[in-house]
Amino acid sequence: MAAPWKGEIDPKKRRRVLAIVLLRALLTAAVLVALYYLLPIDEEWRLSAGVRAVVGSILFLAVLSWQVRTVARSRHPGIRAIGALALTVPLFLLLFASTYFVMSTNSSGAFSQEDLTRTDALYLAVTIFSTVGFGDISATSQSARLVVTSQMILDLLLLGIGINAFVHAARLGRERQSDIDEVGS
Repeated sequence: MAAPWKGEIDPKKRRRVLAIVLLRALLTAAVLVALYYLLPIDEEWRLSAGVRAVVGSILFLAVLSWQVRTVARSRHPGIRAIGALALTVPLFLLLFASTYFVMSTNSSGAFSQEDLTRTDALYLAVTIFSTVGFGDISATSQSARLVVTSQMILDLLLLGIGINAFVHAARLGRERQSDIDEVGS
């Protein structure tokens, strides 16, 4: 077994790596938010809101899987897991916000407030995620209630299973890094 200090990095380098990972995640989240506001997601497409949500969910699961793999393979898995969460959560929220926005645009009466703006839809997604539930915007149609309910369930899964997956990947990455350090010594 390697000495406890062998796989460690000095605090200064650790802070620098953490700052880079968080800056990258912040920039990625800013780009995602900009795309959310700039892309013409309200235009009439041939895909229904439900199909878009399924496609978005598949895309999200692909990003989540890729992030878990990169955490497990990283030289600094704990720090990389923080960055992965900082990317994954905004992506998750923006996917639901865009779904709410499209639902509001395509079917009047889906929500208590007619014609949600993109900011209203993002506000609703974050309110549901945080379980605050102010009640100023609520789902009124059956399809909107199903999507909101699915977000609530997926919120719990993301918080429970998703975070656990990143923690497990970080552990695997640390073990892999420890094995590499042992072989190198």
